Amino acid sequence: MFPRVLLLLLLALNIGGACWIAFAPQPVAVPVAPTDPGVPALVLLSERDAGPDQLPASASAPDVDPDPASGSDVCLSIGPFQTQSDMRATLGAMTPLVKRIQYRDERATQSRGYWVFLEAMKSREEALGVARTLSSRGVRDYYVVTAGEQLNTISLGLFREQANAERRKAEIAAMGFAPQLIQRTEELPVYWIDFARSAEKPVNWRVLAVNATGLEERAIDCF
Repeated sequence: MFPRVLLLLLLALNIGGACWIAFAPQPVAVPVAPTDPGVPALVLLSERDAGPDQLPASASAPDVDPDPASGSDVCLSIGPFQTQSDMRATLGAMTPLVKRIQYRDERATQSRGYWVFLEAMKSREEALGVARTLSSRGVRDYYVVTAGEQLNTISLGLFREQANAERRKAEIAAMGFAPQLIQRTEELPVYWIDFARSAEKPVNWRVLAVNATGLEERAIDCF
């Protein structure tokens, strides 16, 4: 008898528990704020770098104020500086006075003077014979090239100024020879400074430049 009563009691408890679960009122969910009050929401890098069409509806692109003076900038290039030290000294002096500044290097062909010479002879003996003839006529400044590409050439002098080279050539030609004159050149690095300034604030770069002699100014596209 007792087991049957216990079974009926347990059955009644199970039925009562099931009814409570089925018909009990559900708690109302309270939304939780993603951040504390006054703290800005985090923005993922992918959201920040995305275009306006790719941002989620809840995000907005930050307002960016364009530089109102950028359209009126004047961009110039000055040079060529013959040495890097002169360029760097000028760059440092100008940097606080301009909006943007940079430097660049180029290769430039520069004169190394003028060479007067007699073209290479067929043999060393022939070259020495011509040299003795020059000596007998009072020419002292000459040299017979004994090696290299100019073998058996007779050098008659190197001159910084073309006018002096022309006089030497005429002097030797008057003795019945056929001297040649060429300009010697080489490629050397030179340096330029590019800078951007406001149209309303000119910069007197010639006062700031080191060794300003020979420098020029060119207008360039702004960078």
